[in-house]
Amino acid sequence: MRTRIDAQIGEPLAVPVPADAGGGYTHEQHKRNAIAIFESGLLYEATNDAGYRDHAVRLLDAYATMYPTLGEHPKKKEQTPGRLFWQSLNEAWFLVHAAQGYELFRDDLDGDTRARLEDNFFHPIVEFLSEGQPQTFDKIHNHGTWATAAVGLTGYALDEPDYVEKALLGLDRSGTGGFLRQMDVLFSPDGYYNEGPYYQRYALMPFVLFAQAIQENEPERKIFEARDGILKKAIYSTIHQNYAGLFFPINDAIKDKGIATTELLHGVAIAYDLTGDDTLLSVAQEQGKVAPTAAGRAVSAAIEAGKAKPFGYRSMRLVDGSNGDRGALDILRASDDPKGMAVVAKNTAMGLGHGHFDKLGLLVFDRGYEVLRDYGAARFLNIEAKYGGHYLRENNAYAKQTIAHNALVVDRSSHFGGDWREGENHAPYIGPFVTEDNLSATTAGIANAYPGVSLTRRVALLRHEALEAPVVIDVMIGESASADDLRDFDLPFHYNGQLIETNYEIKADTTTRAPLGDDNGYQYLWKVGQADAIDGQAQTTILLDRRFYTLTSAVPEGTQILLAELGANDPDTNLRREPALILRSPRATRFAAATVFEPHGEYNPIQEYTLASRSQIARVEHFKGRTADVVTLVLKSGDTISVGLAEQNGDHTVETADGFVSWTGSHTILSADE
Repeated sequence: MRTRIDAQIGEPLAVPVPADAGGGYTHEQHKRNAIAIFESGLLYEATNDAGYRDHAVRLLDAYATMYPTLGEHPKKKEQTPGRLFWQSLNEAWFLVHAAQGYELFRDDLDGDTRARLEDNFFHPIVEFLSEGQPQTFDKIHNHGTWATAAVGLTGYALDEPDYVEKALLGLDRSGTGGFLRQMDVLFSPDGYYNEGPYYQRYALMPFVLFAQAIQENEPERKIFEARDGILKKAIYSTIHQNYAGLFFPINDAIKDKGIATTELLHGVAIAYDLTGDDTLLSVAQEQGKVAPTAAGRAVSAAIEAGKAKPFGYRSMRLVDGSNGDRGALDILRASDDPKGMAVVAKNTAMGLGHGHFDKLGLLVFDRGYEVLRDYGAARFLNIEAKYGGHYLRENNAYAKQTIAHNALVVDRSSHFGGDWREGENHAPYIGPFVTEDNLSATTAGIANAYPGVSLTRRVALLRHEALEAPVVIDVMIGESASADDLRDFDLPFHYNGQLIETNYEIKADTTTRAPLGDDNGYQYLWKVGQADAIDGQAQTTILLDRRFYTLTSAVPEGTQILLAELGANDPDTNLRREPALILRSPRATRFAAATVFEPHGEYNPIQEYTLASRSQIARVEHFKGRTADVVTLVLKSGDTISVGLAEQNGDHTVETADGFVSWTGSHTILSADE
């Protein structure tokens, strides 16, 4: 940090008149200046070197001269235009940094300098972000969080209690808006943020920085104890929502974002300051750096002292909704290894406008990779050459559509007709969540993603001595309410890797290709080939970085298998070229597929050997009862493993090929001799 700021001191200031949208020169330069003000304040606090203070003052002076002259940004976003930036969200981000830096040297400035900076910059930008944009400031949304935190931090820095009060309680001080209301509404009781982990990461920074300032200035508010310690829970749940260092890429997520992001550097440092939890130190080690604050320096010192302990990654359910009644994000992990096998069942609410239409969606990870993947957001963030860094039109047209995910599609249309506001009115119901030594499992369902069709998904992570590695069991069911209501069902699996082997004969489209459809995301998928399931079985093996994965599915009679690849109707090459496997059951009243995802074997191109490239599983059988399902894995060794999964605790009986299976509870595991 000193090297970076020392290089700036003495150089001409670069405070350009705002001109560019996100990613452009002026946008990025103002971001750099905000960080320079913040870091110069930190360095002044740490070293007492007046050169750092003076550098920050020169920058703030330049903004005090320019800011009163600015109107709306020339590339303004229509909903929330800024002055320095194209949207006021970035303006609030700037003020969060500038206010923190300024607070660290304000008391050492003469009265005239303070008045000049505050009257011409800090007061005007606060007024713009609060009374000037009430629709954003009082909004229960991450934009509102940044705005209230910016105004509140400035209030503490300038000793303006009125700023703090309206930041905490909203513009009318009633508590219907403001920071405290956002704490109550945006997080579930488990600390899950309603827009998903990508936006939880982004919103976390204003929440924890402003809360830290509240704690320092008004400890009597006990802000970190509010809602049973909701902000501390939010930090921990953000950490748990990563795999191999990257956040689960659900909703409008940029897939490269992970735990080393600046927001979580501050979150880990503040959580460690509050709790002294040495397992957080191993997270900081994974991050590879610390926040440049007193709390961050304490983390660094504790790591140097050898206090770090492993963070307890584990299977967990994070309920959604402020009251915990809006579904859940279920995380199944085979071990505490952050790169071990893990499954994410997306049984959450919509996630506001950033939500995607994949109720009961599924992701599978292993050895540091997505095996079944989610597209995330169709966006090149802050790359002007790609639509100015905005979300691409393909974000709504493909990435949000149900076919873009590992979720059941009915009649080639998206859940809730592709209307997120309608989707926001509905959430899945969730059944028992099981975490035991040999089995982790979850079940959920939704009855209104499609009129007249109910969807149910049961997912389990099974460990068994007869299997080489843990396997994922996925039971996806769609049922029409009426016996004569015929529907088309598509279950896509967006896999990662190279197709190696199938048990079905593919009729490949080798010379010409056509899109799978005209709308709802289908228009972006080329049909690469098709096949028919063999004797109710569809078995597909892929190779991903020297490891084989086989998907063995028990499917309804007449199921078709479509092989697809992204890239149709994409003249600007905005989408990644990714493959998909789709199980299609046309004109049916009921669809039920039980799929086992099985890791096995090894391919070593260096030593030129291949081990166990073929599946251990001969076939998968699925038996459905009234309240539960039984999935049987018939192994090539002759062994069988049966798993019973139910939607509720209780007594269950399912008729199988070998007779009736009964159990009490939500699940059971049976081997052949049982």
